[in-house]
Parts: sequence; C-alpha cells; structure tokens
Amino acid sequence: MPKLPLIEQGKPFSRRQLIKLGLAGAGVAGAALALPSLTRKQTQPAKIPPLSSEAPAVAAGFNPMAIVRDFDYGTVKKENGRTIREFRIVAGTTKLDLNSAVSFITWNFNGRVPGPTLRAKEGDRVRVIFLNNGGHAHTMHFHGIHRAEVDGIRPVRNGAATIYEFDAEPYGVHLYHCHIAPVTRHISKGLYGMFIIDPPTARPPADEMVLVMAGYDVNDDQRNELYAFNGLPDYYMMHPIPIYQNQLIRLYVLNLIEFEAAATFHLHANFFDVYPTGMTLTPTQRTDVITMGTAERHILEFAYRYPGKYMFHPHQDAIAEAGCMGLFDVIES
Repeated sequence: MPKLPLIEQGKPFSRRQLIKLGLAGAGVAGAALALPSLTRKQTQPAKIPPLSSEAPAVAAGFNPMAIVRDFDYGTVKKENGRTIREFRIVAGTTKLDLNSAVSFITWNFNGRVPGPTLRAKEGDRVRVIFLNNGGHAHTMHFHGIHRAEVDGIRPVRNGAATIYEFDAEPYGVHLYHCHIAPVTRHISKGLYGMFIIDPPTARPPADEMVLVMAGYDVNDDQRNELYAFNGLPDYYMMHPIPIYQNQLIRLYVLNLIEFEAAATFHLHANFFDVYPTGMTLTPTQRTDVITMGTAERHILEFAYRYPGKYMFHPHQDAIAEAGCMGLFDVIES
C-alpha cells in the first residue's frame, strides 16, 4: 500500500497531496457515487438492542426510552368475523420536571407525553373508550377517514366518558390530539399522540421507532421556551438511543410543535429514504434533512454503516439547543 502524505491540520491540500490521496479531479465525485445504499430491504427479523437500565423513567409509567419502541396494538377481539382493536385512554394531569429548574403541569393521555402510540391494520375496526379525568373538557380527534359523529370535536366534560369507533383507514402515519379551543394550548400542554395504520401487506422487517417533536410554552406567552423529542427535553442526549450497525431503522417522525410555522428533522452522517405521511410503500426522495409543518409526519428509513454516536435534531438550531436534540448510539452488530 502506498504511503500517504503527511497533511498538517488547518492548511489547504496541495494538488500533489490530492493526487497521492487519489482525490484529484473526478475521483471525488466517482467515490461518492459508488457508495452503496444502506437501506436495502431486509428479510431477516430485525435486531433490536435491549432497553438500557441506565435510561430512567421521568414519572410513573413515563419512560422516553421505552416510548421510542412502544406500540399499543389494543385489546384484540373478534366481532361478526372482523378484527376489533379496543383502546382505553384516560385524559389526566401530571407534573413533569422538564429539567432541573423547570416543572410543568402537563395535560396528557394515559399519564405520558406523547400519549400511547396506537397501532392498527388497515381495515380493522378501532374502538377507543375515552375517559376524561383531566379537570377540563377534552376530546380525542383522530386524523384519517371516519364519520362526523366520531370526529372528536364535541367536548367531553371532566368526569365523563365517550367511545370513538371507526374503521382504520387509510394506511399511513397519523395522529390524534385534543380539539378543544384554544387547540394550541391543549396540544402544547401534551394532549397528542401518534396513530399508525399498517398497510395490508406488512413492510419489511426493521427496528421501528417513534420520535414526536413538540414544544413547551412554560409561561403562557404563546411562545415555546423548551422543546423535546418524546416529551422530555434533551433526554436522548443524556441517554442515547441504541441501534445496531447495518440494521434497517424505520423511524416514524411527527412534528407537533405549536407556535412555530415549521421544523426540520436532520440526521447526522447519513441519509434517509422518505415515505411521505407513511402512505406509500416506495420512497419518494433520499435526503438528510426534511421540513415539516405542524402535524406533518413521515416514515424515514436508514441504516448506519459505522459504529459511534450520531446526532439528530431540527436544523432550526434555537429549537435544537432548547432541548430538541438526541443521539443514536450505533453498536457493532
């Protein structure tokens, strides 16, 4: 192997050094184009690292590390020959320490922010038994196709219950949230969650994860002071999400940051395939940053070739540095 020239940091390369490194002219472009795709569809079962014992819960039943891979498929029943998925959701009020200096009273579903990631298959019958113990009128409004009677805009008073029942359609990544005015306040207090409808034919095996971006208006001035993935600012910076090297990752990403026109999602040292709103089985683009308005969501697929810790965050740096930032810890497979 030829000896590489010594290059002093901070000084520009000479053409002679570039030639010796094989980086002159079209060689750079050629090397980039020759990189193989890291997101080839796999057929083997996904390899998923165990939950880290060092990633603590932040409240009873609320552990952001568990939330990232926690999917609620409901209680499955059969009625008249079809599948019923029954979910029980309780709206409540919980204090959450956002950091060492700021405590925040959340309004939430099932004691966590975001609420449970509900999951069904296209064509299933979804039945949501909703009890409001939140101290205010609340609702559950689901994105998707359903009748007006179950659209979740009729207030459910404190102490009352209702049932939302509809067919799961269309397949894709959807969401649910409280729809009581002012909606910005109810969502920014924590009343939201992801709703995934799987296609009739399952997607290829992958390590599947959920990241929901949101903001916290801690002083009621209709501006966010803190931001978070899956409820707690900076949690995944302090406790990186473990994934395996060369493992296909399927990331369900939802932007529910109120009071901001849009936010981006950026992945370090990699690119991802984009499935807009999860409503396609083939990607429409490959990029390392994507812009999403409030309530916009996508499936992003990628794999990491090299071990190490890699950041993810919005590329609005003020949002990232105020808590919406995390790390993937890529472990040798």
